[in-house]
Parts: sequence; C-alpha cells; structure tokens
Amino acid sequence: MTFSLFFQSLINGLNQGAIYALIALGYTMVYGIIRMINFAHGDFIMIGAYTLFYTIPMMIHAGMPAWISVFLAVVICAAVGVLVEVIAYKPVRRAGSMSALITALAMSLFLENLAMVLFGAKPHNVQKIFDLPSVNVLGVALPLNVILTIGIGVVMMACLQIFIKSTKIGKAMRAVPQDRDASILAGINVNKVITMTFAIGSALAAVAALMYCAKYPRVTNDMGSMMGLKAFIAAVLGGIGVIPGAMLGGILVGLIEIYVKLFAPGWYEAITYGILIVILLVKPSGILGKNVGEKV
Repeated sequence: MTFSLFFQSLINGLNQGAIYALIALGYTMVYGIIRMINFAHGDFIMIGAYTLFYTIPMMIHAGMPAWISVFLAVVICAAVGVLVEVIAYKPVRRAGSMSALITALAMSLFLENLAMVLFGAKPHNVQKIFDLPSVNVLGVALPLNVILTIGIGVVMMACLQIFIKSTKIGKAMRAVPQDRDASILAGINVNKVITMTFAIGSALAAVAALMYCAKYPRVTNDMGSMMGLKAFIAAVLGGIGVIPGAMLGGILVGLIEIYVKLFAPGWYEAITYGILIVILLVKPSGILGKNVGEKV
C-alpha cells in the first residue's frame, strides 16, 4: 500500500469516525443519565438530512450559503428529540429497562416508516453543502470539504466537553446519574435535565447529518438505522456513558471500517459488528469505561 493511499484512507477514516462519534455522543449522554439505549437516535440523523434536503435550495434561492440550513436542522432535530422523550419515553421511564428498550425500537420503526410515507422510499440527492477546492498535502489531493467536516466534528466534541464540565446544566447532567435522589434534594430538576440531554443529543445528530451529507449527498428513510447501529458499537467500544469514550470509539470504528474496506471490502460490515461481540466478551465496560458495582 502506497503512502498516498494510506494517508487518504486515514483522512476518510477520521471523517467517518467524527460522524460516528457525534452520533455516539447522543447514545452515551442519554444512557449516562437514565440508563436507556435510545435506538431511535440514529433516525434523528435521517430527520436532519431530510431537513437539509428541503432547506438547502431555500437558502441558495435566498442568496445565503447552503450550510446555514444546518441551524434549521438543529432546531428541528432538537424539537423532535424532546417530543420523542416527552411522548414516548417519559411515560415508561419507571416501567423497567425492557419496556424502555421496546419503546425505543418501536419509535425507530415509527420514524422510519413515517419518513417513507411522507418522502417516499427512493433516495433523494442533497445539493452540495460546501463548495471548496482540493489541496495537496504530502503529495495527496485532499478535498477541503472533508477537512472542514472533520474540523466541525472536533469543534463540536470539544464544545460539548466544555459544556458538560463548566456549565450549570452540564454539572447537573453529571450529578443526576451519580445519585438522582441527592440531585433532587440539591434542587436539580431531573426532568429538565433529561429533556435538555435529549435536545442536545438530537442537535448533535443534526450536525452529524450535515457532515454525512457533505461527504455522501444522499438521504433515505432508513439511513439512520445502520449509522445508528454503528455509532452504538462505537459508544460501547469507547465506554457507553463516558463522553470521551464515545469520541474515541467513534474515531476507532471509523478508521477500522475504512481500512478494512481497503484490504477486505466484503468483510467490513462483519468485522465492525464483530468488534461489538469482542468488546462485550473482553471488556464489557468499554475502553474508557469502569466496572462499577451495582447499588443494592
């Protein structure tokens, strides 16, 4: 393998990994607070992508840059995330993990089929979001679009980490999973924290949709299910419930997927899912996760 091919694959893997990392952050934030796997989270990317499909032409027609449409996608995805939490998840929050899991799977199927009814099953081509030239780096021609999307992913992950560590609501998000009863006694509105978590996670999915459509300008009603599943693998690999773990897991899964495609194209799906089996057997808590005894 030549150096140029290795370097090109590295950039593509980082781009793919940044997308998975942003999606995995949504999984890990929700799990970290209410110990629930939101399998409908991947479908928020689909909602964001459809929003971009319809709003980008509007922005261009109005003489504005196409990327402005991501702000509308963020608002719509955040609103849908909050609605899903309030309507579907909140009523079953105390009914047990199995009820919550079934509800999440049902919500995922509902969103996918609703999108098929509203927009059809055929793929829709998204207009170009960024129109940037390629640059020559170490003898390799790299599209600035890809470099920009990687930069967006890094900035969003850094901003989220600062938000969680430094803001009042971020500290509340860290306090609630440690001891919910003590958080309530300290004056923290747990329901507000959970709703805010869903809003932020869904907004990150909209940014992931922007990054995905910038590289693969196509949207379908089932695009979120496959991406969501791989992002879930990334969250488990890094340590679900641990925000830096979601970032690390996303980058690793993206790199593994791209390099396996390079050497064994027919095996990349099997190896990606095999990672989940291996990590559950070897270290179920993930790379950065810690085995914590359950309180009784």
